[in-house]
Amino acid sequence: MNNPLSQGNGDPSPYEPELGSLPNGGAAGTDDETVNKTGTTTIGITTDEGVVIATDMRASLGGRFVSNKNVQKVEQIHPTGALTLVGSVGGAQSFISTLRAEVNLYESRRDEPMPIEALATLAGNFARGGPFRAINPILGGVDSEGSHVYSIDPAGGVMADDYTVTGSGMQLAYGLLEQEYEDDLSLADAKSVAARAIKSAVERDTGSGNGVFLAEVTGEGVDIQGHEEFDAVI
Repeated sequence: MNNPLSQGNGDPSPYEPELGSLPNGGAAGTDDETVNKTGTTTIGITTDEGVVIATDMRASLGGRFVSNKNVQKVEQIHPTGALTLVGSVGGAQSFISTLRAEVNLYESRRDEPMPIEALATLAGNFARGGPFRAINPILGGVDSEGSHVYSIDPAGGVMADDYTVTGSGMQLAYGLLEQEYEDDLSLADAKSVAARAIKSAVERDTGSGNGVFLAEVTGEGVDIQGHEEFDAVI
């Protein structure tokens, strides 16, 4: 039986939806040349005293042109927690704003800080089901259970570890961390190790560079400082 809505002469039926054409690659074919990306090397290290998070400071267009040399890629999102920016800048900034709002809402409803594990689970759920583009951040925080570092993958996977690295320079940074990390690192030593790992990545990864931001997370709060010269912290 013929479809009464189709026209036999090949012309589209006036009753059917009009379909437009998609650019090459469909929705995934966004022009990466015009999207600000962090490129990036980000590191999280746990210690008995707290957590250290380190990032480089470079943003690029399409991975080839340096669009900004002083990007703060770690932000406080919790009274004792911080998150890194990895991937497209817009997606990462939106992700951070959303998590901050949820942390504040949790605290106002329950009159207590959100546990870092719960925040990591929430971040994974948002990464998997939300509109955030190509993010792979590190979440570090301190709560009554101790120090925590989680990597959040673009599909929403949440993995806890003593130390972790994400971003385009991760292989270079991991090489140094595997040699230098110890279970009894002090917070000061962890900052030095993290800065040296960022420097190692910056030497070879074109998506990373221009200095280091260091976040020190303890039970007292989050302290974030930028350093254009690695010698100041190594």
